[in-house]
Amino acid sequence: METYDAIEALKNNAVLSFYGWWQCIVCLFAFVALMSIWFHIGRKQKDYGQVFLALSVLCWSFSGTVDIYFTSLIENLLSNSADTIPQQSITDQKVINNGWRSIFSLFNSLFILLSLPWFRYIPQKIDHIISSKYWPLIVGLPFLFCLIPTARITFSGIGIGFISELDVYYSILTLIFLAYVLWTSFYRRRLKLLSWLSLICIGVILAAQLFKFTDSEMYLTLSSAVFKSSLIMLFFALALSWVKELSENIIPEANQLSLGLKRIKTETGRYQHFCHLSGIPGKDVHDIALTPNSYLLLEKFITQRKNGEGWLELKPKSETRIEKQYDIKDYNEIKRLLTNILDGLFGKNNWTKSHHELPLKAALFQNNETESRKVRLNLLPSKISI
Repeated sequence: METYDAIEALKNNAVLSFYGWWQCIVCLFAFVALMSIWFHIGRKQKDYGQVFLALSVLCWSFSGTVDIYFTSLIENLLSNSADTIPQQSITDQKVINNGWRSIFSLFNSLFILLSLPWFRYIPQKIDHIISSKYWPLIVGLPFLFCLIPTARITFSGIGIGFISELDVYYSILTLIFLAYVLWTSFYRRRLKLLSWLSLICIGVILAAQLFKFTDSEMYLTLSSAVFKSSLIMLFFALALSWVKELSENIIPEANQLSLGLKRIKTETGRYQHFCHLSGIPGKDVHDIALTPNSYLLLEKFITQRKNGEGWLELKPKSETRIEKQYDIKDYNEIKRLLTNILDGLFGKNNWTKSHHELPLKAALFQNNETESRKVRLNLLPSKISI
C-alpha cells in the first residue's frame, strides 16, 4: 500500500488551515460590509447588483469553511497514525474538498454574472446580451452543465480528468464579461487608474484559475489569496464610486437650478453658443458649448418663459401640412438639447438615461396637463437669463 509522509502532510495541512480561516473570516466580513452599504443606499433605490456581489463573496467564506473542516479531518488521520498514513486516504479527502471548492466557485461566478445587469454602465457591444431578459438563462444553463458533473464527482470522491475543473471554464466566461463591465464602469466614472487595476486583477484571477490544472498547491493557495483580496477591494472601490456618483451627480429639483445663455462673436466673425446651468452638486461648469440648433431652441424656451406662460407646441408626428407652423418641429429636438447639455456637464458617454437624462428633463421641462403636445421651461423666470 502506498503511504504518505506524515510530516509533509502536516505542513501542507497547516498552510491550508490558515488559508481556510483567513478566507472564512475575511470574506464573511466583506459580505457583511457590502450588504451594509446596500442596506443604507442600494435598498432605497431597489438596486440589487451589490447583493449579488456580496453573495459571491459569501461563497468564498463557505469555501474557507470547507477547508477548515477538511484540515480537521486530516489532523485526525495524522493523530491516529504513526509516521506514515495511507496515501489513498489523503487523496480521497482532497477530491471531496476540491469538489466542494469547485461548487462554491461555480456559485461565486454565477452571482457575479447575475449582478452585471444591475451595473449602471454596460458596454454597448454587450449591452443587448447582458440586459436581455434571457440573461439568467444564458448564464444559468452553463452553470447547471458544470454543477451537475462537479457535484457527482464531489459525492462519489472520484475525479475524472478535466471534468473535475469545470469551474475553471465557467470562471473564464465570468472573467470575460466582468473585465469588460468593470473597465467601462470605472472609465465612465472618470476613474482610469481603477480601470487599469481592474484589468490587472482579472489577469491575476486568470493565472490563479490556470494553477488548478497543476499540482502546485502552495502557488494555488497563494494566488487565490491574492486575487480574492484584490477583487474584494475592487468591489468596495466600485461601491464607493457608485456612492460618489450618487452624491455628486444628483439632478436637483427645478427651484434649485438657474440657467443662462450667451453668444460670443469670434475674431473670424462666427458665433459660439454657450449655456450655463448651475445648481447641480459637484458640477461648477460655467460654459457648456451648444450647437446652433440647441441654442436657438433653448433661447426660444427662455424668451417665451420670460414674456408669458412660455408654452411651446410640438409638431404632431402625423402632421403633413406644410403651411402649419409649430414652435418645435421635431420631437427629437429636446432630446438633442438634453444630450448636448449632459455631454457638457458630465462628458460624452459618461451619463445614463435613467440617472441623468430623465431627471434633468423632468427638472428643466414641464408638460401641459391638458394639452399633451405643449411644453415649457420649468424654471422660474427669475432663474433664467440671456
